[in-house]
Amino acid sequence: MAERTAKELPARGAELSAGAPFHPRLGDLVLDLAKGGKIGVCVALPSDTSASYHLRPPGGGEDWRAKSDGTTLRPVPVPVTHVTPMQRDAIYDHRAQQAALPVTVHYEDGGTCETVLVLTPAQVELYSVQFTQLIAARESAREHAR
Repeated sequence: MAERTAKELPARGAELSAGAPFHPRLGDLVLDLAKGGKIGVCVALPSDTSASYHLRPPGGGEDWRAKSDGTTLRPVPVPVTHVTPMQRDAIYDHRAQQAALPVTVHYEDGGTCETVLVLTPAQVELYSVQFTQLIAARESAREHAR
């Protein structure tokens, strides 16, 4: 997939609520807030003959309907597999007092998205210490392998 906007599922126990409408296409995975966050595949769109979306559990099962205005529907995000730093310089913004490290987010479906990892000065110092320790551990392992 191409670039995507980051979206997250609600945390466990978080209240599910309606908000901006989402209008899925046929075959899209959809989270239905009216069904307590149940996930379904969009198998039919609202039309002249149907006033609602028709959804079906991904593995099959009983269909259900969702409002045609899309207010109870949300896209199901593709899981992130890992994040890698890009080969570009990190930037420190003294006004915001934060660093920005360009990274690539990798998704389970093979898609990627470029974004930035924002770090506070304390986080930069902590990771500096941790990276110094990682470099020392790597050098020690190389010496023992010889």
